[in-house]
Amino acid sequence: MNHKEKALNYFSQKLHCSQSLLAAFSEECGITEEQALRLGSCFGSGMRKGEVCGAVTGALMVLGLLRGQKSAGDAEGRASSDRVNDLMMNRFKEKCGSYICNDLLGCDVSTKEGKQYCLDNKLFTDFCPKMVAAAVDVVEEILE
Repeated sequence: MNHKEKALNYFSQKLHCSQSLLAAFSEECGITEEQALRLGSCFGSGMRKGEVCGAVTGALMVLGLLRGQKSAGDAEGRASSDRVNDLMMNRFKEKCGSYICNDLLGCDVSTKEGKQYCLDNKLFTDFCPKMVAAAVDVVEEILE
């Protein structure tokens, strides 16, 4: 199974988008599936506040683990993490129109009404998987 298939499989099991991204790349990142699921567990639905899309935060975790700063004096790692962060955010926004969860969903997912809107319109099942897939695509582009 490739990364996109893995991420979509995790997401289909009702895991957060952030968990799905990180878990799909967990082996390459040198962490276990359980560690990936735990680490990504508080970032879904834009940290439950409709902020930065969980698929993007999961992708940033992957990029940080693979290209991030390793120590306080690691200036090259700092520059690398800054570069991949900017690439991820910009490319995702180009592909999807925004990286803000509420903007993507068209409602305030942090409210009861917003969550119900997402459920009624099947956004979590029909729309969000497209964001997960797009985030995987961007990560893979950056890592190439």
